[in-house]
Amino acid sequence: MFTVSHVHHVAIICSDYDVSKRFYNEILGFKIVEETYREARQSYKLDLAINEHQQIELFSFPSPPARPSQPEAQGLRHLAFAVQDLESCIQHLNQHGIVTEDIRLDDLTGKRFTFFADPDGLPLELYEG
Repeated sequence: MFTVSHVHHVAIICSDYDVSKRFYNEILGFKIVEETYREARQSYKLDLAINEHQQIELFSFPSPPARPSQPEAQGLRHLAFAVQDLESCIQHLNQHGIVTEDIRLDDLTGKRFTFFADPDGLPLELYEG
């Protein structure tokens, strides 16, 4: 039987490693688990813990192509993070110069959410509850 217990990690390729490392570690608060420079690929792999079960793998490559996102492209649409206090998270992001969209209400669940973007424009969502 095929059974998945949880999502282990989401891999993200960034255009500026130092900027994205700061964003995910210092602003979003994800703990650095391990940082590896891969000489053969001229790239970094940074493992960031979201919590005890989920991680972000942040990759850098010399010249990655840009991600098409507007209008939305086929594939991963966005990455959503569950939060308890949406307003305080929005305030934290705004204090760091990160623009957030207006709070919206999920018509199906009644939960509140907002979107913002990482340094490369990857759509990220904060979902309350």
